Parts: sequence; structure tokens; C-alpha cells
Amino acid sequence: MDRGHLLLDDGIGPERRLARLPRVGHGLKRLVVIGSDGMISLAALRWLSDQDVSFSMLERNGKVLAVTGPVCPSDAKLRRAQALAHSSGAALRIARELISQKLTAQERVARHKLLDPTTADTIAHFRAELPTADSIASIRLIEAQGASAYWSAFRTLPINFPKNDLHRVPEHWRSSALEFRL
Repeated sequence: MDRGHLLLDDGIGPERRLARLPRVGHGLKRLVVIGSDGMISLAALRWLSDQDVSFSMLERNGKVLAVTGPVCPSDAKLRRAQALAHSSGAALRIARELISQKLTAQERVARHKLLDPTTADTIAHFRAELPTADSIASIRLIEAQGASAYWSAFRTLPINFPKNDLHRVPEHWRSSALEFRL
């Protein structure tokens, strides 16, 4: 920290980057640190908190070491609507819409990326059943059936590895032929 500005120093050896962020107009939403070498002051954490900036510290393998973030007061109207969603029917409408969008995207991938119109048509058929689904359980079943069709389309796709690495790749890794069970 320096006179209300957050100072960031990043890099290895002589290859360094410096940044100085003011309290206003910095545009920072989140600060992610990868690795456990270095330091951060309590004043810097306070500055991040005051600016509603989240801070995450990750190991190089992606394991989360520390996280802070803005704390927002609970929105009473939203929490009440969420609590009443099942009894008002909103939960069913929301679930239908979310799963419809998911199946639409899976159908698009099957049709245009995997070039598998049969699978795309199967997924479209399941999506067409959503408007008549009368429970969350029936929506989940439709989602599962669509997912089964979608993922089975990947079964015969070859998995490509760099030629230099092929001698180290086991044969059974070179194809996505897996058995799917529902």
C-alpha cells in the first residue's frame, strides 16, 4: 500500500511487472495469485475488501489456498422468493427453462460440431417433452435421457495427442469409447 493505492509487484527475477491501482477507476474485480511465494499485507486485503474486490490464492495445480470476497447483505425479497419457489410453481418453470437451454445447446453441438443429426434429433425429442413435465423429478429424468444421448455421441470420437507423445500414450486412451450407464 502506498498513499491509498494498491501496489502490485509480479514476476520472476529481473522479469518484473509493477502496477499501482488507485481507489477510484481501477476496474479490478478479482485478484488471483497463483503459487505460494510472496506476500500480501493486511492493509492490502482491507483495500481489496473496501473496493469489493475478491482475492484468491491458488496452488499451481489449482488447489484453493485462500479466498476472500465481497460480503453483500442478504436480499430479503430474493430469499423469500427462493423459499416459496416450490409452492408457487416458480421452481418448476425455472427448472424447465434451464434444462431447455441446456438441451438446446447440446443439440446444437451434436448437430453442428459432432455432425450427428440422429443424436441431435433425439435430444430435440427429449427437449420437446419438457413443457408437459409436471415435477422436478420428471424434468431431471428428461435431462438425464438427453445427457445420455449427448455423451454417447462422443463415444467413437478419436482423441488426438501430439505425435511426439504417442509412444507414451496407452492405446486405450486414444479413443473415447466408454460404456455409459444411466
